[in-house]
Amino acid sequence: MGEQRPLIGIQADVFLNGQAPFHGVGEKYINAVIHGSQAQAMLIPGLSFEQDGRELQQVDDDYLRDLISRLDGLFLPGSPSNLNPQHYQEPLLHPDSPADPQRDATSLRLIRLAIEQGVPLFAVCRGFQELNVALGGSLYQAVHDQPELLDHREDKQASRAEQYAPAHEVTLVANGLLASWLSCTRWKVNSLHGQGVKQLAPVLRVEARADDGLIEAVSLPSAAALVVAVQWHPEWQFADDALSAALFHAFGEAARLRRAQRLATSGHS
Repeated sequence: MGEQRPLIGIQADVFLNGQAPFHGVGEKYINAVIHGSQAQAMLIPGLSFEQDGRELQQVDDDYLRDLISRLDGLFLPGSPSNLNPQHYQEPLLHPDSPADPQRDATSLRLIRLAIEQGVPLFAVCRGFQELNVALGGSLYQAVHDQPELLDHREDKQASRAEQYAPAHEVTLVANGLLASWLSCTRWKVNSLHGQGVKQLAPVLRVEARADDGLIEAVSLPSAAALVVAVQWHPEWQFADDALSAALFHAFGEAARLRRAQRLATSGHS
């Protein structure tokens, strides 16, 4: 019997289908975790902690602590919604900004618990922003409103393939994690985001910046396991891009190590 794949939890969004709340994740994220990281994928619902669930009764942090203890990795995908700025102590500047309070409450807790328990974490786009906020950073609520920054949004009228095509280069920090995987310092990435890192969480290390200075990738050097996050979308046709493939491969390797350690501790083989 072949070696079992590590189990990676993927944070789901909560959205209305008619009048009913549903939980879901874009297929491209699931595909990249399964095939790029060679892992089993399990969707994690957006839970209710502060009476923000429409039909879901509240759980507590012990529920998530138990869940994290069973995982070998945590993946935080992008989303059409934005993190509520109350989580970084700022007012909501754009009331029409799509929200997902259940994902907010779940993701921020999961991030802290995953780091606490040494669970590998890989975050993309909204997940990248969640990691920064969970660890004490803040966000630009509209990057394109900042005169010193470029407009990093996609063309809504373009085809999906055009939206996810490489859009601009980033500079990979010399001697950083991402640069070490590619042995280079420049890479072209796609760009489909309206928000971005304003104040970086003190414990995070910058791994890449866009030419306008916007932070595009970070890691957490003090973590017991791999913690890496990018603002772009490496899940899109991940196998065709060397950096995207490297990100999902490294995440899978970290999850396999976590699984081996977890099973050794529990006495299973």
